[in-house]
Amino acid sequence: MSGNYLPRNPFAEWLGRNMLKVAGWRIEGALPALDKFVVIGAHHTSNWDFMAFLAVKFVLRLNARWFAKHTLFRRPFGNLLRRWGGIPIQRHLKQNTVEQAVQAFHDSRELILIISPEGTRKKVERWKMGFYHIARGAGVPVVLAALDYANRRIVIGEPFWPTGDEAADLQRMLAFYRPFVPKKPEYAFLGG
Repeated sequence: MSGNYLPRNPFAEWLGRNMLKVAGWRIEGALPALDKFVVIGAHHTSNWDFMAFLAVKFVLRLNARWFAKHTLFRRPFGNLLRRWGGIPIQRHLKQNTVEQAVQAFHDSRELILIISPEGTRKKVERWKMGFYHIARGAGVPVVLAALDYANRRIVIGEPFWPTGDEAADLQRMLAFYRPFVPKKPEYAFLGG
């Protein structure tokens, strides 16, 4: 079994399936058969987004890592979030997170890293492009994953290989996300 997929955990799979079922969600598309990639999950406008992506992680049995602000890792849930793949990030400190992530990709035979490009649930004027620089530095693709609240689906797109033309690549990625309706559309960054 690939290191990107966890052994069967009936409880986690049951929890993930039921989280999606109760909310009326379905998964469309599939992750690539690659050992290493970055997944960006957007639009991140609500705490419910995390729950949807966590359910997908459980259903697909992903051994995926994800970044979140360090304050989420306090008691009582800090240890649980770490076990589920969470990596605390102190955003206010300059800690070379991109370089550390690139090194982790170089040091690992298999790695899936999930990042929200908005970096928050509030309205933003731009995406944080760390995910892009991680993918470029590590030589891995970006897999686009969208939450579509209007149709209750999580859509997994094809791998996107960054070309180095950040502005053009950003426009192509944003074009993928435009059709999908987030929980709070007024918070979504659509470019422009």
